[in-house]
Amino acid sequence: MKLIFLISLVCSCALVCYAQTANAPDCAEETKRADRAEARLKDWPQIGRYHDADGTVKPPAKNENRVVFLGDSITDGWKLDQYFPGKGYINRGISGQTTPQMLVRFRPDVIDMKPKVVVILAGTNDLAGNTGPMSVEAIEGNIMSIAELAKANHIYVVLSSVMPVNDYEQRDGKPIVQTVRRPPAKILELNAWIKKYAADNDLGYLDYFAAMVDDKGFFKADITYDGLHPNAKGYEVMKPLAEEAIAKALRQKVKR
Repeated sequence: MKLIFLISLVCSCALVCYAQTANAPDCAEETKRADRAEARLKDWPQIGRYHDADGTVKPPAKNENRVVFLGDSITDGWKLDQYFPGKGYINRGISGQTTPQMLVRFRPDVIDMKPKVVVILAGTNDLAGNTGPMSVEAIEGNIMSIAELAKANHIYVVLSSVMPVNDYEQRDGKPIVQTVRRPPAKILELNAWIKKYAADNDLGYLDYFAAMVDDKGFFKADITYDGLHPNAKGYEVMKPLAEEAIAKALRQKVKR
């Protein structure tokens, strides 16, 4: 269905440009939309995003504790080299991504980097339906597949809890509503499963949620700028939690 929609969008944009030859700015904007749709159609999992960067990564040095962070915009926006100087952590976050997209690109962006540990933060965009309707069970299945791939390649997995959201923030005087697309009850349900799955399968569990939720069950207002993404202060809260989880992971042996 999404494929048909994207093809229709490309075709409609072409027709709009043909009809609006007298209005060049409108035509240029429609052309940009068509180009973005075509790019998404050609590379749905966005393997091309890190293709060149992956090609420059050398095999780990002896005794190197290589770590890859896999995730969506929260990971994508985290300047790992600034928060973890000298660690050489590899960021493979892509804004807007869902677990099926991460599963498809897991080999080139994680396995082929040969890390000892992968830190995974995923699920919020699945709940929001970024790549179509997704049940909690479907999200769980994708996370299981990613974890099984990692374990089969001797990579220790750290699963992160999905972060809370809130509707406190405003843009242009209007509230930014996050809880409709990402119901707090669904976040709690998914997080309960992630925690149990990690415990049952000897995986690491990184609980960002508990450190970032307020007494009403929403994202603390002072550590987010839009009710969904952490701000600089929010990343400072995440940093020691990630450090502790990685240190613990590096002491473990992968059980296949």
